[in-house]
Amino acid sequence: MTKVIAVLLMLAMAVQIIKPLGLPGLKRRVDFWKIAIIAFAVWTIALIVNETF
Repeated sequence: MTKVIAVLLMLAMAVQIIKPLGLPGLKRRVDFWKIAIIAFAVWTIALIVNETF
């Protein structure tokens, strides 16, 4: 599951660099780092949930 999340978020970052997504907070190409922060948080939560259950 975490590998799927990682691949999807890396694809989102690549798309953001090529053509901005236009979502609130992601209007410019340089905002791809925000996706990386979200990716880290989602990945951490997924790992914690996986280890807990």
